[in-house]
Amino acid sequence: MDKAQSLEAIQNARRAHELQMKKIVAVINGEKVDNPTAVNKTQCDFGKWFYAEDGRLPKLLGALFYNELEGLHAKWHIEYVRLFEIFFQNKKQGFLSKVLGTNKVSDMDLDRAKLYYSELEATTNELLKALGVSERRLGALSESLFI
Repeated sequence: MDKAQSLEAIQNARRAHELQMKKIVAVINGEKVDNPTAVNKTQCDFGKWFYAEDGRLPKLLGALFYNELEGLHAKWHIEYVRLFEIFFQNKKQGFLSKVLGTNKVSDMDLDRAKLYYSELEATTNELLKALGVSERRLGALSESLFI
């Protein structure tokens, strides 16, 4: 991947993460989300880019910064699992829920989800800030390092 492709990949990863957050807001607001974000940190769109097989990203970003970014991404997924369990994990449904296609979340679970979301949002802000730094770091590198 050359420099331009690497910068585009980081921008795409950022957009993918922002889209993940929009999905979470939508589900909290009672909207149906058909394709929830993957729970596994290597399976989400961001993770597929971040953990790419070529292993060049740690070298380009520097091991310490890469590890910090990886830690934030892992933390995000740990926090996200709590929301996933509330909204997407298969729950035992009654007959009417199955017939009517509803799976209403209890008020208590919704309150918990809103609390979890506020924590996830803080982690997201840290992660997006680190992605911005990553983009600037890659942008400052010589094109020859990407070949």
